[in-house]
Amino acid sequence: METLIMVGQLLLGLSILVGLHELGHLLTAKMFGMRVEKFSIGFPPKIAGFQWGETEYSIGAIPLGGFVKISGMVDESMDTEQMSSEPQPWEFRSKPAWQRLIVMLGGIIVNVVTGIIIFVVLVYQNGETFYSRDQVIQNGIVAYEYGEAIGFKTGDKVLDINGEPYQGINDLTSGSALLSENGYYTVDRNGEQIKIDIPRGFINTFNSEESFSKFVQIRFPFEVGAVDKGSGAESAGIKPGDKILAVNNQPIEYFDEMQSALQPLVGKTAQVVRKNETGIDTLAIAVTDEARIGIAVQTLIEPTRRQYGFGEAISKGTSRAFGVVIVNARALGKMFTGEVSAKNVSGPVGMAKIYGSTWDWVKFWSITGLISMILAFMNLLPIPALDGGHVVFLLYEMVSGRTPSDKFLENAQKVGMVILLALMVFAIGNDILKLFS
Repeated sequence: METLIMVGQLLLGLSILVGLHELGHLLTAKMFGMRVEKFSIGFPPKIAGFQWGETEYSIGAIPLGGFVKISGMVDESMDTEQMSSEPQPWEFRSKPAWQRLIVMLGGIIVNVVTGIIIFVVLVYQNGETFYSRDQVIQNGIVAYEYGEAIGFKTGDKVLDINGEPYQGINDLTSGSALLSENGYYTVDRNGEQIKIDIPRGFINTFNSEESFSKFVQIRFPFEVGAVDKGSGAESAGIKPGDKILAVNNQPIEYFDEMQSALQPLVGKTAQVVRKNETGIDTLAIAVTDEARIGIAVQTLIEPTRRQYGFGEAISKGTSRAFGVVIVNARALGKMFTGEVSAKNVSGPVGMAKIYGSTWDWVKFWSITGLISMILAFMNLLPIPALDGGHVVFLLYEMVSGRTPSDKFLENAQKVGMVILLALMVFAIGNDILKLFS
């Protein structure tokens, strides 16, 4: 069932985005009087479709893209027979270069607008929830494996990123931070300011959702939230709302301190100082092989919540949407220098994992908005067979006044399709390797 949910979310998200992208091409083509022969979500073989006017609308069996076939255009159909005849007034090639340019940008523009709308609506409806910089400075952080590897220590108070204040703890692992040149964190450690450099290529560490939990998290004071049935804590009389003040004479304020105190007591009995509404007492509680006493905890710090008016949401959502493009452009550039590993490129399996195995509409639309902006960026790359490749040729025509030959465009299309096929094979290969790593 979890796999079906992941696949279902991926297919729904891609179908929406691909359909809107191709709709952008279709509407702009029809706006300029071009004949659109086919509109398809998914690639052949066709599994369903209908004819409406001059256009055949269909759904293909391979749901990893889509296409619009415009008369008189060299595209992935490689219809050279049509191109050998005299140009007709309704054909793509008969229209002015500026109109053809708008048609080629139509899908990209629609994806950008879609991404912005999604982020604006999410910000307006849900606002933001995060542990703020002030809360991080007040409580400090817990350093896990990846954090300790670059120099963080539990208790550090992160003051800034690259010399600039940040908004919340998630900014510590943002793409803009991890991809920055000579990036660093400034921390307060026991009253002394220390600079922690972000290693070159450190972003490659965060290649899965689980990896973020191995970096740093905010330290939090806590109380007992729930007690496991049949546990040592239940036998000793621990109740929800109780506070743990010490374990074996070690004072406890933060949850990570209790975890550290219990670790050497596996299989033994811990002397736990408990505070409840009646007073303070000491309880003997058995520690399990997992270094637990059988409680779930409730954090005593509330995350910061911000709501935005519609005008603020437009600004914030638009900024967030274009932030995705900027981060991906940086990552692509650093991929060519070797700083970002090409192993981070994911195919359909990786994308499905990002959506996750539970259906959460807020997460679904957040990821769909992100993919919409990435789809727009990737389609703008100057690769023949992508919209960006056509844009380059059209700009050349508009600047030079010379039109590339149909033969040149046909060969460029073939090269572009080979490049895209190789990239798809590479991405799917990465997915397979990750499944077995």
